[in-house]
Amino acid sequence: MITALAALFGYLLGSIPFGLLLTRAAGGPDIRDIGSGNIGATNVLRTGRKGLAAATLVCDMLKGTAAVLVAAHFAGNETALAAGLAAFLGHLFPVWLKFKGGKGVATYIGVLIGLAWLAALIFGAIWIVAAVAGRYSSLAALIASALTPLSLWFLGKPSVAALFVVLTALLWIMHRDNIRRLLSGSEGKIGAKT
Repeated sequence: MITALAALFGYLLGSIPFGLLLTRAAGGPDIRDIGSGNIGATNVLRTGRKGLAAATLVCDMLKGTAAVLVAAHFAGNETALAAGLAAFLGHLFPVWLKFKGGKGVATYIGVLIGLAWLAALIFGAIWIVAAVAGRYSSLAALIASALTPLSLWFLGKPSVAALFVVLTALLWIMHRDNIRRLLSGSEGKIGAKT
């Protein structure tokens, strides 16, 4: 019962569409009608509002972190895994938006911060190196996420590593259009005019 409650809490927290709420509060357009139609920070950035995009990124990360930390505080680390998974699923498939959410990178990082902050630093370092080398944000996220379960394993966190195998698979599925564009050479590079 406690695990179910933690998962419900995580899902509801994860499903808060900060990108949509922040852009509406600032008088901006409905971000579901522009760019990719996603509710995440990358699409908010397409409105030209860098501050809103940064706020969306932070809020989407924090909802993953908060779900994990609250569950761990009240019910222990194993329950925190369920809350983290649920928060991630909430962001991808928010009930309030007919289950059409974001691609999950920020919430993925937020859950990682809550469960294994050192692995989150490793993720960030890999992302930076890959982004500087290739200038593709999506590719950097895919590479960093693919290596995250391995880093968790080597850090002695096998149960968290197992969770992140699942989260990484979901992240890659949500990025399937980006993967197609990367393979065809049509993916937009960091800093390129769209």
